[in-house]
Amino acid sequence: MGDEQKLGYEEMLAASRASFEAVPDFTVAVEEEFALLDPSTLELVNRFEELQAAVKGTELEPHLVGELIASEVEVRTGRCDTFAEAAERIGERRAQLRSLADGLGIGLASTGTHPWSPWQEQRIIDTPHYRRNDELLRYVVWRNNTFGLHVHVGVNGADRAIRVCSALRNYLPELLALSSSSPFVEGVYTYLHSARTQIFTRMFPRCGIPDWFAGWDDWEAYVRFLYETGSITEHTQIWWSVRAHLAFPTVEIRICDAQPDLAESRSLAALCYALTARLARALDEGEPLPSWPHRLLEENLWRAIRHGLSGELIDLERRESIPARARIEQLVEWVQPVADELGASQWLTIPERNAAERQIGRHDEGASMEEIFTEQVRAGERVSG
Repeated sequence: MGDEQKLGYEEMLAASRASFEAVPDFTVAVEEEFALLDPSTLELVNRFEELQAAVKGTELEPHLVGELIASEVEVRTGRCDTFAEAAERIGERRAQLRSLADGLGIGLASTGTHPWSPWQEQRIIDTPHYRRNDELLRYVVWRNNTFGLHVHVGVNGADRAIRVCSALRNYLPELLALSSSSPFVEGVYTYLHSARTQIFTRMFPRCGIPDWFAGWDDWEAYVRFLYETGSITEHTQIWWSVRAHLAFPTVEIRICDAQPDLAESRSLAALCYALTARLARALDEGEPLPSWPHRLLEENLWRAIRHGLSGELIDLERRESIPARARIEQLVEWVQPVADELGASQWLTIPERNAAERQIGRHDEGASMEEIFTEQVRAGERVSG
């Protein structure tokens, strides 16, 4: 490793630590990934660059970015001081993106996977970042035609932010179960509720449920190890399902499938936000928090992938299985006081059936994959138009 490269990540780590010491508590930003579609066939189309050109000079321009493949686009709320502001921005960004895409004759979808378009036909966008990832990962990155929802929460204090990340790892299976929206991929009914997670989280390196870190020094030592051994060339190559983002700075929750329904997108983001704040409060007050072994959390993660909100999760404290919905209801009840305090409680709802359950229900009724996906696309148009 050259001195220049070492200086680069040393400066980045120092700047990131300082930024975490200065960031206000509980700012929030939400990122949503959308598939770009042929509006007639609903197949994926490689037209991101047209959106990128058309957005120039508009209010949406700073909030629209590319995300790996040319048949995908990401929109961001930007940093919000309150969740109420973020909830409004989620709707605004969807409406702005819809208007832009409609003007170009591009359809949009927001499920964790596209049900049938082949990954072989998707083109990786031509940026230095994605060229590097293509060279590093090859088949792993080619297969990753998936779409997610990410929530960034400001947590003041570098050590505190890392401890919140360590605590959040215990609840990633619950968030995935609630968000699951991808039972179909590559023309197959997978019988999974989140095929996206199986494709992305199980294939990428440094992905899924992270290790437990005691604080910033522990975390920084790991990041240094990755740079020094040539394992990564940029910090975003740590793809864990919850991570301290070294550039913004925020705690970023990355486990969730994309959401076709605007109300459910807001609700999911509200739970991620309130849970992060609740854990920070618990740490401040010395409330005991679990630190379950990775092997036990993986059992729950697999259950969330396979059965989503319809299955059971293990209550690790009691060592017994309970319905996933009951587990999430417990979680909502636990975060409710902080959600009330931060003005997020009105968005904390659990759907009667989530997106994966609705799609599987229609499949069981005999609907075709095309009919089911059309319904998801049309629902997205109704709530975000």
